[in-house]
Amino acid sequence: MTSAKRPESGLRVGRLLKAHGLKGAIKLELYTDDPALRFVPGSVYTLQVPDESPWVGKTVSLKELKWYNDQAVVFLEGIDDRDAAESLVKAILWVDEAQDSRPVEEDAWYDYQLIGLTVRRNGHAVGTITRVDHFPAQDLLIIDTGDTEVLVPFVKAIVTRVDIEAGTMDIDPPIGLFEDPVDDESESADA
Repeated sequence: MTSAKRPESGLRVGRLLKAHGLKGAIKLELYTDDPALRFVPGSVYTLQVPDESPWVGKTVSLKELKWYNDQAVVFLEGIDDRDAAESLVKAILWVDEAQDSRPVEEDAWYDYQLIGLTVRRNGHAVGTITRVDHFPAQDLLIIDTGDTEVLVPFVKAIVTRVDIEAGTMDIDPPIGLFEDPVDDESESADA
């Protein structure tokens, strides 16, 4: 184990759940859709742990990933007994994005790349992305407008352009998403 900090551009790939057996194995909750790529022997993970943990600022290396009854179980270098495994329970595993070797897909971004982008409508800033929520039908962008949070479906019909380098996202939302729709009855009563 070597000293290290959580990568600023890191990807969260898993969380250690509980010790498994007596030889240092730990059950793993996967946060990746490609464990065969993320969990190969020799992979190094930065640990996210509470400040009082003896593992603060450290990394671990993977010896082996095994599957027991559809549950991922990891064996880590230097973790050879149950006590050592229990000291890592609830740690979150991060990898440096620079080590990410997956092919880049068109129109695909990690959440951390979207959070903080300035959202523009007709060239004018309307807010900042604070969160991305994932649902079965579609993802939702949570945009802080300063006054409120607006939930915007992350679909091509609304999100017209994403420019990570410029830190912007252009949208063309339907009427009523960012403002109250005009009430025809109140307009006619005023006339």
